[in-house]
Amino acid sequence: MALSGLVEWPFVFSGLVVGGVVGLTGVGGGALMTPLLVLAFGIHPATAVGTDLLYAGLTKIAGSTVHGVNKAIDWKVVFRLAAGSAPAALLTLFGLSHLGFKSGQAGSAITFALGIALLLTSVSLLFRPWLVARMAPKFDALSDRAIGALTVTLGAALGVLVTISSVGAGAIGVTVLLMLYPRMPTLRIIASDIVHAVPLTLIAGAGHWAMGSVDWRMLASLLVGSIPGIMIASAYAAKAPDKLLRGLLAGVLVLVGAKLALH
Repeated sequence: MALSGLVEWPFVFSGLVVGGVVGLTGVGGGALMTPLLVLAFGIHPATAVGTDLLYAGLTKIAGSTVHGVNKAIDWKVVFRLAAGSAPAALLTLFGLSHLGFKSGQAGSAITFALGIALLLTSVSLLFRPWLVARMAPKFDALSDRAIGALTVTLGAALGVLVTISSVGAGAIGVTVLLMLYPRMPTLRIIASDIVHAVPLTLIAGAGHWAMGSVDWRMLASLLVGSIPGIMIASAYAAKAPDKLLRGLLAGVLVLVGAKLALH
């Protein structure tokens, strides 16, 4: 069978563009893909979120493997996050299933949550240096037990947010972890956040799949585009001004998030 019979080219192109943005900035997979599917293609929010969750989980497995080989993962942080996010994701899925996930009421709730998640993500991108500089010394004075409890709480918050909207595991998670663990190398924090996102997105994605909220052909098409997009953009990432790229991305998220929240 020809490739054109297996994939849908508009989704391949969308995956290529979003993959390129992620390759350049390290942020934007769920934050751009889900609203793009909802606003540009008219996909039901439930299907957009469910498909994007599995898309994110599958793509981050490769990143996790590389970080594991490089021994850049702090498993204590990963387990702390998962202790909060896994049960929170399961409870959120239970609640969504009882709402009637593809009903108009659930769709409106998902769209609103997606808008709020995008606004929070844009804030974390724009003000990350200021937030970390301001809050990290305060958290650094806390005991390891207190930091552990706060990390589990962060995981729970991400579990709810990601399960509903597919957004938040990257920019928001890394920003808060930088505050909680100011002495930990940034690469180790990013690696730990990526590894934690794999089980979270796969659990949430599996729940959406069970509720019939995953479009497998669309998922395959997105992956066909995003994989070369990430690879090509990553090769040129060092030449692009990071501050400009993150500012542009944050600006787009503000506009899209406001539109969805007020929808």
